[in-house]
Amino acid sequence: MLESLRRIVQEVNRALSLDDALRIIVSRVKEAIGADVCSVYLTDQSNREHVLLATDGLRPESVGRVRIPLNRGLVGWVAEKADLVSLSDASTHSRYLSITETGENRYRGFLGVPIVQSRRVLGVLVLRQLAPRRFGDDEVTFVITLAAQLAGAIELGRMHQQDLMPSRFLSGMAASPGIGFGTTLVVYPPANLEAVPDKLVEDTEAESTAFRAALKDVGAEIDRIGDRFSQEDRALFDAWRLMLESDSLVDGALKRIGDGSWAQAALRDTIAEHTSVFDQMEDPYLRERASDVRDLGRWILTRLQNQSAPVFEYPAQTILVGDEISVMQLSAVPSESLAGIVSSGGSASSHIAILARGMGLPAAMGVSDLPVSRMNGLETIVDGYRGRVYIDPSASIRNEYERLADEEQAFTAELDALRGLPSETTDGYSLPLYLNTGLVSEQRPAGSDEAAGVGLYRTELPFLVRDRFPGEGAQYSNYRRILEVFAPRTVTIRTLDIGGDKPLSYFPIEESNPFLGWRGIRVALDHPQIFMTQVRAMLSASVGLDNLQLLLPMITTIDELEEAQHMIARAHEELIDEGHEVCMPPVGAMIEVPAAVYQAENLAGRVDFLSVGTNDLTQYLLAVDRNNPRVAGLYDDLHPAVLWALTTVVAGARAHGKEVSVCGELAGDPLGAALLLGAGVHSLSMSAASLLRVKGVIRSLSRGRARELLNDSLRCDTGAAVRKLLTGALEDIGLGGLVRPGR
Repeated sequence: MLESLRRIVQEVNRALSLDDALRIIVSRVKEAIGADVCSVYLTDQSNREHVLLATDGLRPESVGRVRIPLNRGLVGWVAEKADLVSLSDASTHSRYLSITETGENRYRGFLGVPIVQSRRVLGVLVLRQLAPRRFGDDEVTFVITLAAQLAGAIELGRMHQQDLMPSRFLSGMAASPGIGFGTTLVVYPPANLEAVPDKLVEDTEAESTAFRAALKDVGAEIDRIGDRFSQEDRALFDAWRLMLESDSLVDGALKRIGDGSWAQAALRDTIAEHTSVFDQMEDPYLRERASDVRDLGRWILTRLQNQSAPVFEYPAQTILVGDEISVMQLSAVPSESLAGIVSSGGSASSHIAILARGMGLPAAMGVSDLPVSRMNGLETIVDGYRGRVYIDPSASIRNEYERLADEEQAFTAELDALRGLPSETTDGYSLPLYLNTGLVSEQRPAGSDEAAGVGLYRTELPFLVRDRFPGEGAQYSNYRRILEVFAPRTVTIRTLDIGGDKPLSYFPIEESNPFLGWRGIRVALDHPQIFMTQVRAMLSASVGLDNLQLLLPMITTIDELEEAQHMIARAHEELIDEGHEVCMPPVGAMIEVPAAVYQAENLAGRVDFLSVGTNDLTQYLLAVDRNNPRVAGLYDDLHPAVLWALTTVVAGARAHGKEVSVCGELAGDPLGAALLLGAGVHSLSMSAASLLRVKGVIRSLSRGRARELLNDSLRCDTGAAVRKLLTGALEDIGLGGLVRPGR
């Protein structure tokens, strides 16, 4: 049966229309099971009925005519339960519905299996037998498996059936807000690292020369392409430059070449070694860096293979589509032709999504069941607010989105008018907005003029792209650069936050449960030489600027905090003794675990400020790994438990007159920003793309109104109820366009 299953799926995927696909299904399944009848009913929610769209065994003229009310009959029962129904004699069941038009009332044996996609019942696959028959376990399993595999193809096909259900859409993650209209262009990786074969060579010197030449060519292209993007969006190009110059990449490949491998296989294995480190990480931002490394590897391979980038004819309004879209592919499209991005892979943390937000391009990432091979040249609408993709939209849908796009354009102009204005409430309370960043170029980042400084500078990336711990001098250069770019504004630098969820290739940490293991400040305290080197570099980098704040990650106990502070004081004393005019910077603790929430008052009495990392805190509070697809839907940073935790932290800090900042995704969410204002948080830190949107919320609310919204939210039972409440509040003040298409 496995071979039959594979063959049916292949045939259906090659079908040119939904009707063809359904005809293949009923014919092949009937044959494979040895049933007398096989039929497919698709569910039309708008008319609340199940429509017979294909059959092999019933009267052909009944196709399209027979429509069973949503809650009637055995078909309705299967859909209602979203579970199979197997009966040896259907006519004896209380839910049996006699339908004379099909000739079905003479059949006895019944097996109904729901066709489910993303928790939605698309329809029901039905098998009938003339005589009483209880279908066997193997047969039931076969039909269930087939229905699951065919759901995606059926979903796509339904989008072309305007009479059944117009305006269907594919769903993904809302990666970059906006509305895009255009024609799809499918792109594929220009070079496949996985397809490179092993090959031994004698002339290793020639291979080394070819490899170095490829690195040089790619470096020149990185500089050229990087000029297309704003300085804030050039962080990826900085990272690529670091990798091209890093010992871990260059020496790793050259060593393999020296051992007799040809350059292409040496590159393949070196890139695989690097990506495996990122792939193991729990942090979504850092895990997405595996895609960046693969992109760089493919780029170098293209040069090694003497390939040129494929030449496309770009539609006037191009919707770029692919399984995994690279920055190289994005940058090849003329900027005036780019209208949107759709990808079956990636996430809102991917660099493509980050660049899309910086460029104002709507993007939907991680789109389920995206039939990439059949997507080229299709009229498409991308709804980046909700992660929806409409293929061949109906006239009514197009008209509606055109209206929303006009409203969005007017609303965007209103937000742009906020540039340069202070981030303060209607009653004059100032709530500074800071940037989250990891790498910046030597020039001032775009968006930095809107930011009060850097609220979170991640130090992990420079460690991750090397094959050994960077020395004090190398770290000094990195920190000095970011401090100079933003001086005199404050830059909060988080000390190294590695562990089992963020391992280094040269410092492996293998744990069965890295989230509850050796990570954050725990690693630093167990390896004081690593921590001391980093702190010395930070303190030295701030000489003459004095705009540094230190942030300690994943503090769980008072003992951890005091030990870290003692080491910082020791580093300061050492530098003073060595003749450096260093100042002791403010030191803060990150609130990321429940233990820190309930010790917030004690922690606040020992530090200069607190910073809440809502991403990890939400995961720990709700016991949800948002990267696990089985439970990711339970992750909700507007959950009442998260809100209560935030109010506890603010109250603890207030007892000692200390400030609280928030640097998680909640801070960059217009809904979350309203609550954080009401909670009494003193500053928010976010991506550059969120600054104006959050500023729009802050400037439209008073502190009193924000407190009312917080108190109302704390009385809600669910995150969904909180979201509904806040969305309504934004609609009331004319800011609904921040969380949905339109004005």
